[in-house]
Amino acid sequence: MKISQEQQKSSLQKTLLDEKKSAFKKYKELFVGEKGLWQLIKYECIAVFLSRIPGALGLFLRKIFYPRILKKVGKGVAFGHHVTIRHPYKISVGDNSFIDDYAVLDAKGKDNQGIVIGKNVIVGRSTILSCKGGSIILEDFSNVSANCSLFSETVINIGKYTFLAGHCYLVAGGNHSFSRTDIPIMFQSSLVKGGIKIQEDCWIGASVIVLDGVSIEKGCVIGAGSVVIKSFPEYSVAVGNPARKIRDRRNQQKEKS
Repeated sequence: MKISQEQQKSSLQKTLLDEKKSAFKKYKELFVGEKGLWQLIKYECIAVFLSRIPGALGLFLRKIFYPRILKKVGKGVAFGHHVTIRHPYKISVGDNSFIDDYAVLDAKGKDNQGIVIGKNVIVGRSTILSCKGGSIILEDFSNVSANCSLFSETVINIGKYTFLAGHCYLVAGGNHSFSRTDIPIMFQSSLVKGGIKIQEDCWIGASVIVLDGVSIEKGCVIGAGSVVIKSFPEYSVAVGNPARKIRDRRNQQKEKS
């Protein structure tokens, strides 16, 4: 089956499918992004070799050398071991933030902002922040727990003091048209609904799934295991699959007083 150039452009596999590019060039585009041999050498030496060193020595060396490949790194930032970094020149990390062991920071994309991590943010162990042409923004004091997956073709924005419990899954974009049967679904047009916005002071419970086009307003609580397919107003408590609002936190406070 022959796939047209236009169909390849709608797929994140376009780089791998491009027969005109060498394996070396494909690797560089997928992992480093920047042009030039020096950027690749610096990336390989710092991100690959230093990422494997455990303990205090590894933390110290990464604190010294990671700012040389990332766009911006604030004071007091700590990187755990075996953190995967891709397109480092589009990754910013604010003061006193912590990226735990085995996390993935992938800012891949052509014209996107990349990954912006604010101050005093925690990115948990084995959590994936993956840009597929989109951007991911974690505002100050937000907390993304272990084994979460955030994938963005547009934008994911997590507000201040908001925390995601373990194993949450957020996907901004990632939907495909499947109206045609003559070509694989992965090569059909992507459908986007505006990204995901979770405002400040929200609690997203364990294993929650949040889909594209959802806005969760200030102070919301989403119960564990919920699937969020629509937006919720301020201070909502929502649970279920699909998630539905069961009460307003402000009314609960009035009852107690």
